Amino acid sequence: MRFHAALSEHESSLVAVDELIESVRASGVEADVAFVFVSRDHVDQADEIAERLWLRLDPQALVGVSAEGVIGPAREVERAPGMAVLVGRMPGVRIHPFHVPPEEFADVLADHALLAERLGGGPETRAVVALGDPFSTPTNRLLPAIDEALPGVPVVGGMASAGQGPGQNVLFRNDRIYTQGLVGLSLSGPGLEVQTVVSQGCRPFGKTYVVTKAHDNVIEQLGGRPALAALRDAVMDLSEADRQLLARGLFVGRAISEYRESFGRGDFLVRTVMNVDNETGVVEVGDYVRVGQTVQFQVRDAATATEDLSLMLATVAEQPAAPAGGLLFSCNGRGTRLFDAPCHDVDAARAALPATPVAGFFAAGELGPVGRRNFIHGHTASFALFRGK
Repeated sequence: MRFHAALSEHESSLVAVDELIESVRASGVEADVAFVFVSRDHVDQADEIAERLWLRLDPQALVGVSAEGVIGPAREVERAPGMAVLVGRMPGVRIHPFHVPPEEFADVLADHALLAERLGGGPETRAVVALGDPFSTPTNRLLPAIDEALPGVPVVGGMASAGQGPGQNVLFRNDRIYTQGLVGLSLSGPGLEVQTVVSQGCRPFGKTYVVTKAHDNVIEQLGGRPALAALRDAVMDLSEADRQLLARGLFVGRAISEYRESFGRGDFLVRTVMNVDNETGVVEVGDYVRVGQTVQFQVRDAATATEDLSLMLATVAEQPAAPAGGLLFSCNGRGTRLFDAPCHDVDAARAALPATPVAGFFAAGELGPVGRRNFIHGHTASFALFRGK
């Protein structure tokens, strides 16, 4: 199993795609699969880009998406012309590309067997890479349905970020171009291992609490007390420097499993605190909550995000064999919007996995598993790392 990643920053779409094709050919990697990511500068010539990649690289499957920024093997290009590709030789792996248009979502959400068939999933499926248009993909309903249709199969990917409204994004599947729905591919076979890394970039503060009263996305009581009172206690335990971070945002982590005596990194699904009501004492969050869930308040900053990503990638680096290749889906709120220097996430990947070619894009929502369930995230770096067994 071999991979190659390439990046072009040329302003001309056709020159850029030819540079990528030349790089792939020079690498000697015969592409079974190709992933392509283009900035909004190249959207108008997406048809030609798809046709050239499809005909000249001759992969079994090609999928891709337009984005605000793209990520190459050694550089992140933000809000500027960029085109990146990751190609892989994956012998013995069954690759099934798909496109689900908006009009088909009702059917596949109602019929899990149909959904598994549509995605090409089965008992040997190791992962689904999914790239969606955020204006026409019901992600919050689709991911739980995939969890039911393909239990334990990770869904990794991201939502297109080039467009500011419906119809402005571009999705690639083989030599076809779409502006709506979901594209992607499933990867199946006993000789494949797909490892995921989902770095939410937060650290908890205060105690863990059990939700004792709630409705919809509103936490009314934590541990039998008003939610706001619990939050104030947690904030009082913070240092002055950490309290200053709350001005940039407050988050809450929901434990994926309540059946644990202690919780640590990776045990929480992080969501934004949307509102705090001083009169009623309730806390509104960006997710549905229910009584009995365990939660803990969280804080995020550049240093915390760096630490979290480095620690999670270090666990990958400890394994005997490096991944053959990887995809990186980074939130468009990361990059230079969060960190002082550019290329933060791909530099972290290169430091931990110097032999692993990586490409990806800045997403308007990142897909990845926490525990054995799949979610859409924000401010997250999500990786799919491929190995041959």
